[in-house]
Amino acid sequence: MIMKKVLLGAIALALTSSVMAQETLKIITWKGYAPKALVKEFEKETGIKVKVTYSNNEEMVAKLRATRGAGFDLAQPSQDRITAVQKKYKIYQPIDYGKVKTDQLITSMLDAVKKNTGVDGKGYGVPHVYGTTGMIVNKKNAPDAKDWSDLWNPKYKGKISYRLKRPLLIATAFGMGEDPFALYGDKAAYQKLIDKVEKKLIETKPLVKNYWTSGDTQVEIIKSGDADVISGWDAKGWSVHKTNPDIDFIAPKSGALGWIDTFAIPAKAKNIEGAYKWINFMMRPKNGAAITNASNYGTASKGAPEFLDAAIKADFERSFTKEDIDNIKWHPPVPDGFEAIEAKALDRIKSAK
Repeated sequence: MIMKKVLLGAIALALTSSVMAQETLKIITWKGYAPKALVKEFEKETGIKVKVTYSNNEEMVAKLRATRGAGFDLAQPSQDRITAVQKKYKIYQPIDYGKVKTDQLITSMLDAVKKNTGVDGKGYGVPHVYGTTGMIVNKKNAPDAKDWSDLWNPKYKGKISYRLKRPLLIATAFGMGEDPFALYGDKAAYQKLIDKVEKKLIETKPLVKNYWTSGDTQVEIIKSGDADVISGWDAKGWSVHKTNPDIDFIAPKSGALGWIDTFAIPAKAKNIEGAYKWINFMMRPKNGAAITNASNYGTASKGAPEFLDAAIKADFERSFTKEDIDNIKWHPPVPDGFEAIEAKALDRIKSAK
């Protein structure tokens, strides 16, 4: 009888411990993606205790690899950092999109993330926030600059600047009417395309004022008047617009380049239901807008614009129509060996006379 009571007590304790463990949600994410005010609101609404660990792509992968997908219930890697890692280490589990309130999400972003995080026909991510690279233009001096091709337009000779990194090669390809991402399954075809891009950028090098190398230098070169047409980041263009309304960020006609940070569920997550609750909570329009208002990053929450601060809403509306948003070229995972092709091309462009 005593042994029976001890056994029942042990079972009850184990069940209680299990329930308590499930009432904690462990998230590994970027700074700014789990603000204290929203954490408190979620905890009050659900009764789930949230524990947040701040990290970045490399650390997330390292921690989850070390535990084979244990230790966290939710992670937030960039969409292009999921597929290769999942194929090698199996640290995530497929998303059950039936548990995601997809009506809260921008459809084109959800479709892109499903595709770009896909392994064996299953998606491993849900879109959260995004940012873009496009063009920053002095509209007074270059009113007709609308696309990537204007980065080699003789009309703007001596007033062009860009960053000599791999996104430039991708942007140039789109500006030439090509789709480099469509060739990610064909290394030989991709090499031929990059050869064409390299030739174009070397031929038009005399048109370029200089290369910018950082967020600060891209702002300074167009702010000072040294250049009128540059490649640049959305938030940097908007920051210059505040002091000089003639200058603004634009989404190129052939498509801005975009990154998306996602929600992904580790393979050995303990509180899976809590993870889906958090995803749906964070993608409510008001909550999605709160992230954008604090960070200037775009949100995949479809109804968020209604809750954006007026100035931030105006930035997005000036630079992006709905068609521009749907036309963003989201960076997919880069296949093995492709970055080496790009690096050699960039070195040759840089050294060309």
